[in-house]
Amino acid sequence: MNRIDLEGRVAVVTGGAQGIGLAITERFLASGAKVVLWDVDKAKLDETLSGFAKTHVGRVSGQVVELTDDGSVAAATARTVAGAGRIDILVNNAGITGGNGTTWELDPAIWRRTVEVNLIGPYLTCRHVVPVMLKGASGKGDGPGYGRIVNIASVAGKEGNPNASHYSASKAGLIALTKSLGKELAAQGVLVNAIAPAAARTAMFAQMKPEHIDYMLSKIPMGRFVEVSEVAAMAAWLASEDCSFSTGAVFDITGGRSTY
Repeated sequence: MNRIDLEGRVAVVTGGAQGIGLAITERFLASGAKVVLWDVDKAKLDETLSGFAKTHVGRVSGQVVELTDDGSVAAATARTVAGAGRIDILVNNAGITGGNGTTWELDPAIWRRTVEVNLIGPYLTCRHVVPVMLKGASGKGDGPGYGRIVNIASVAGKEGNPNASHYSASKAGLIALTKSLGKELAAQGVLVNAIAPAAARTAMFAQMKPEHIDYMLSKIPMGRFVEVSEVAAMAAWLASEDCSFSTGAVFDITGGRSTY
C-alpha cells in the first residue's frame, strides 16, 4: 500500500463505523490523519471505536449525529472543532439504498428518506464544515483556507439503475452538489470532488434484492465488485495536498462500467 501523506490533518468521515467509511478511516489513519467518525448508529460506532482504542490512541474519536438534522450537524461540527481545533477533510460517505422497487411502487416515505440521508445530509455537513475550512489552519480567519471534501456518490447517479430511482436520483443530486460547491470554492483553497463507485459488498447489500445485486454485477466488465479498500485509496488521494488541481470532478471506480 502506498502511503499518502495526510500527516497532521483532521478528517471527519460520516458513516465511518462500517463499510466504505470504515475502510476510508483505516486508510486515513495509516496516512497520519486524525479521524472523527460521525455516525447515527451508536452501538456500531462504539464497537468500531473500541477496536481502534489500542492501535490508534488519541487519533480516532466519534460522535453520534443525525445527519439529516441541521441542529445535530451544527452541534457535531462545534464539538469536533472544540476537540480537534479544526476540520481539514470531510468525507460524505453515509448513505442508504432504500431497498428496491419500481418508481411507482416505492413508498413516498422511503423515497424521501433516501434523498434526505444521501443528499440533504451532505448538504448540511458542507453548510457547517465549509466555513470552518475557510478560516484556515489557525482557526482565526487569517487564512489561507485549506480543505478537501470527498463525496461518495455512485455510478447509479450517472446512469440511473432500474428499480432504484430514489437511490439513483439522490446520488445524481450529490454529484451536482459536488460540481456547484467545487466551483464556488475553487479559488479559496477548498477542493470538492466526488467518487462514483460500482457496488461494493457492504452491509448495504442487505437492503437490496438478490436480482438487483446480480444486475449490478452483470454491468461490470471486470466481473467483480469494487473492494472498499480501493475506494479508500482514491479517497485518500483526493483528501491530500497531491490533489491540487481537481475540483468539482467525479472520479469513477467501476471496473470498466463507466468509461466517460
